[in-house]
Amino acid sequence: MDLPYYHGQLTKRECEALLLKGGMDGNFLIRDSESVPGALCLCVSFKKFVYTYRIFREKHGYYKIQTEDGTPKQIFPNLEELISRYEKPGQGMIVHLSNPIMRKNFCPRRQRPTLQPNIYENTNSDYVDVLP
Repeated sequence: MDLPYYHGQLTKRECEALLLKGGMDGNFLIRDSESVPGALCLCVSFKKFVYTYRIFREKHGYYKIQTEDGTPKQIFPNLEELISRYEKPGQGMIVHLSNPIMRKNFCPRRQRPTLQPNIYENTNSDYVDVLP
């Protein structure tokens, strides 16, 4: 999955530590469910507590999220659209998604490295600093 806020097999405890670290409401990430095989968990922080919403994969690759009772069920063609919907206030979550917690080692597959201009042209030095 090519989403920077998808953390895979992160445990519930590790997830809570990440989301509550900054103390900011609306921190969120997606992880694999520990108790429901094949399901994902959308976890969001609010008032020093982490709320978890299960995401189920439907037929033909669509996604459905489990929200509060009384909220109409929504089906999304991909996870990006699901997240986009819940970044808006008043969509059935305890708080809108405002701050994605990114994986540290995220490197999108489709992104090509950008070439840096030759910064060593016209230098009079025998040595150069190596950039990270």
